Amino acid sequence: MDAQIPELSEQEIRAGISQATISKRKRFPKLLHNQGDEFNQVFNFMMRDSYMQPHLHPSAEKIEKIYLIEGRVAALFFDDMGKITKCILLEKGGIELIEVPAFTWHTYVMLSEHAITYETMRGIYNPETWKKFAEWAPQEDSLESSKYLSFLGLEAANRTT
Repeated sequence: MDAQIPELSEQEIRAGISQATISKRKRFPKLLHNQGDEFNQVFNFMMRDSYMQPHLHPSAEKIEKIYLIEGRVAALFFDDMGKITKCILLEKGGIELIEVPAFTWHTYVMLSEHAITYETMRGIYNPETWKKFAEWAPQEDSLESSKYLSFLGLEAANRTT
């Protein structure tokens, strides 16, 4: 593990969930690193209806580590054509940590009303090079995104039961 998981107070949890609830994307990142840091750390507060367009991180050092703090999350992995190749359920008492290799298409589906994860990744953040979005999936602000999220949710439920 790269780092100890920092503690979140009940107040920070409530505030993060509140921010996620009112945000357009239905998620809120609490950054723990400074701009330009080599080691990125973030708490992600995500609501059930948050859609993250499948993406990959196009650099060898960008291995994403996801630690489940609260809730249930399905991590979905895809091939280059958008076919789901693997689904991993993150839940307390089960799998609580996954590593997403660099150059791997993935996204997350919340299977609880909200979820909180602690995520780390190496590399200096640059929005131009940090991630590449899958062209075969709807963009986050598109009309098709909610239908696609429903499809992913059904797939995740079928693959994790």
